[in-house]
Amino acid sequence: MLKNRKIIVVFPAYNAEKTLSDTYKEIPFDIVDEVLLVDDASSDNTVGVARELGIRHIISHPKNMGYGANQKSCYKAAIDLGADIVIMVHPDYQYTPKLIPSMAYLIANEVYEVVLGSRILGKGALKGGMPLYKYISNRFLTLFQNFMIGAKLSEYHTGYRAFSRKVIESINYQENSNDFVFDNQMLSQILYQGFEIAEITCPTKYFKEASSINLKRSVTYGIGVLNTSLCHFFQKMGIASFRIYKKMPG
Repeated sequence: MLKNRKIIVVFPAYNAEKTLSDTYKEIPFDIVDEVLLVDDASSDNTVGVARELGIRHIISHPKNMGYGANQKSCYKAAIDLGADIVIMVHPDYQYTPKLIPSMAYLIANEVYEVVLGSRILGKGALKGGMPLYKYISNRFLTLFQNFMIGAKLSEYHTGYRAFSRKVIESINYQENSNDFVFDNQMLSQILYQGFEIAEITCPTKYFKEASSINLKRSVTYGIGVLNTSLCHFFQKMGIASFRIYKKMPG
């Protein structure tokens, strides 16, 4: 705990058998209270490795439901377990859990409600091996989103995120896509509700076992990002109304 805040790390897992152990071993258990893994019907031994590591909270989807659906299960279960701070880390070892204390500290001390690990601040992305086409598309999409949404984030596409309980309970994330654009929709919802987002520099690693979407899925994601940005703009301007921006009662 930090400041009597219960901290839960969530792993949205899919075929993470080879990288889960390395990721788990870097978790700072001096402040992290629980680890929750949601397995999206992996074809490898991800769940078996999780059990060997001693992860107590494991949810297994009976069929593959998608990255967004995985996160929906992660956040609901974490809140049900009493989390005050939820930190999502991909178990593919692309991001180091060593940044968890810095991210959690900002939330526990009520400086920010949301903290992102940014690959773009500094030289983390290209230095870590991010493909050039992904870097270029990341920069273009982020520029477009900042313009349409009215924010100044360095990127919207990182999979390393920390949230306060208040944020998770305030946004209608269950209405979001079950696919990869879920991440983008969630940040759009958070900004629409008026929460400020902090970013810290995050090194990243790209290697064979690290999860990555192919070019076709990347194009689909990019189109989804553009659509989310337009929806946010139309909602903000009062031109249209979308259910994902409905504030949850609480």
